[in-house]
Amino acid sequence: MLTSHRPDEPADLATLLSRVALGDRAAFQRLYDSTASALLAQVLRIERNQANAEDILQEVYVKVWRSAAGFDSRLSKPQTWLGSIARHCAIDHIRRRQAQPQTLSSSIPGDDGEDDRDLLQDFVNDQPGPAEQMEHSSEAQALRHCLGVLSAQQSQAVALAYYQGLSYGEVADHLRQPLGTVKSWVRRGLLALRGCLERGPARA
Repeated sequence: MLTSHRPDEPADLATLLSRVALGDRAAFQRLYDSTASALLAQVLRIERNQANAEDILQEVYVKVWRSAAGFDSRLSKPQTWLGSIARHCAIDHIRRRQAQPQTLSSSIPGDDGEDDRDLLQDFVNDQPGPAEQMEHSSEAQALRHCLGVLSAQQSQAVALAYYQGLSYGEVADHLRQPLGTVKSWVRRGLLALRGCLERGPARA
């Protein structure tokens, strides 16, 4: 049976986990109250978006509720065990998001304070639009080819910004690079991609 705790007294996490393993919802609430802040901070080191991190945290505690019986205090400390679950949930979330198709934006930042420019304005003509072109395998192959000729930095930055939907700031954090460097990689990558598509893969 759980002993009473003063509000400022740290909870015995191992005891709480043992009670959670038996389906004790009160113990689960106390476990959440005692550890949520620390686990959220750990998740935010991997997933920097606050809303996404909070969703991941809920997933963490669902797993804790279901797998508390697997905790063994002889093998690890409670906080270490909980932290491992949080880390794996955050990484799995990132991987799932990367596997999902994202909306592709055609805007690139302007130079010297100018407004962002839409690359699609350079392709205004009577030909089918990008969505229609992508329905044809030859155009899709050309796009894949042109993505492959970008530098590693350009390709990664473009993929994060336009296929995974990250902001420039999030891309900079993810790659651990200055914001200006990331914007330059994305801008040059998109311009190189446009040039390759205009020339055609045979001459890229």
